[in-house]
Amino acid sequence: MPAVTGRGPARRGVLTAAAGLAAVAVAAPGARAADGPGSGARRSRWTTSWATAQTAPTDTDPVASAGLTDGTFTANVRLSAGGQIRLRYGHAFATAPVLIGPVTAAGRPVTFGGQQQAWLAAGASLTSDAVAGLRAAEASLLTVRTELPGPTGPLSFHRNTHASHDVNGERTTSVYLLTGVEVTGAHGPVIAVLGDSIAEGVGTPDDSDLRWPDQLARRLPGAAVADLGISGNRVLLNDARFGPGGQARFDRDVLSLPGLRTVLIHLGVNDLQQPPSQTDPALVLAGYRQLVLRARDAGLRAVGATIAPFEGWTRWTPELETVRLRINAAVRTGRVFDAVADFDAALRDPDHPERLRPAYDSGDGLHPNPSGHAALAAAVDRRHLL
Repeated sequence: MPAVTGRGPARRGVLTAAAGLAAVAVAAPGARAADGPGSGARRSRWTTSWATAQTAPTDTDPVASAGLTDGTFTANVRLSAGGQIRLRYGHAFATAPVLIGPVTAAGRPVTFGGQQQAWLAAGASLTSDAVAGLRAAEASLLTVRTELPGPTGPLSFHRNTHASHDVNGERTTSVYLLTGVEVTGAHGPVIAVLGDSIAEGVGTPDDSDLRWPDQLARRLPGAAVADLGISGNRVLLNDARFGPGGQARFDRDVLSLPGLRTVLIHLGVNDLQQPPSQTDPALVLAGYRQLVLRARDAGLRAVGATIAPFEGWTRWTPELETVRLRINAAVRTGRVFDAVADFDAALRDPDHPERLRPAYDSGDGLHPNPSGHAALAAAVDRRHLL
């Protein structure tokens, strides 16, 4: 394990296989951030290397619902690209500000406007200074320790990253408030994956880094891949547990990321299989087109994934299979996205195309195992990410 130490739409193609306060640092007047904004016309040298998407806590999330007082949260995050680093925090679902810090990254102090603490406003994001004396290696594991004086109130969080973290000395797979690690060393494509439970990593062991976005990053040296998968997420509908749908969270989760070149949209199966099921393919396709339009307006390429088979999952029906096939047929025409990653073709059983290949099935009929995740990563063609 390594130690921590031109935009525009692509040509069309198909891929094979305090409330209301600003977020201000607790700093002396005139204190200067380590990285000034520079000229408004100058493009940032920072790109996202690791990111996660937030949801609001529910009654089944006791730590996030209650919040912390004099608490400590430690996150262990696998970077894609490396280089000099800075951190980003978010509190998308808050109603009051929260005080962040002190913070360390790989044991080194993190500052905000030169100070050890900063206020994160409700609904806002907060970016640190560059961490002095720290460069992270590509694919390295970075440990970020955040003290929260509190009381914080309910915390915006990502419920399950399929990796081990620590809150007040107890293991958790959730990440609280931390939404991104940004770096200066990306020298390949910078990609955001707007996805559901498959992108999030369901079907892979915790701490294995075998989610398909992780495996894609390893196939693309120097690339940065931000995994914005949320289990249960849809294109169209919002859900109290599974968060805002893809259309509702697109601006915050995707367009806010620095240095982004491409967004890969991997949503749709939950629109079909979660009640209430969406049985009109035209509505899902219209949702895709709205996402593509917003991506193009921001100068991004939009790559779409076909919906993989899921017969064997508890809510599969022949009627939903027909909807899936109609959506995939429209996506493959090349008239919805700038390019297509054919995840259906990558995972389906050639002898029973309504199902996953047995060698790729985690056992529930819907979520691929690590080999299936590898097949998804291989189905994304680098040429359409540049």
